[in-house]
Amino acid sequence: MADWVFVCETSEIDFEDQYKFDHEGRTFCIYHLEDGFYATDGLCTHEDVHLSDGLIDGDEIECPMHLGVFNIKTGKVVLDPPCEDLSTYKLKVENEKIFIEL
Repeated sequence: MADWVFVCETSEIDFEDQYKFDHEGRTFCIYHLEDGFYATDGLCTHEDVHLSDGLIDGDEIECPMHLGVFNIKTGKVVLDPPCEDLSTYKLKVENEKIFIEL
């Protein structure tokens, strides 16, 4: 059974920015896009570089190391070199607090 885990306040993630979230040995990246908040694995599937240091362009995140690109909403690889998609996670916002389903 999945649990909802508190991540941060909505005010801690600026629009078109991301937030690094570590929990129980795992790392995630939380994004603030035009239509809400999204979550993926935090590390690029190509070289384990944290995506919180990457550049957001619309619905995409660019890895800061080799410039691979993923769709934030689906986790799908958009531009090589990564060949493995990111996992995505459900988020909910309650009283300006963001929770991730793990």
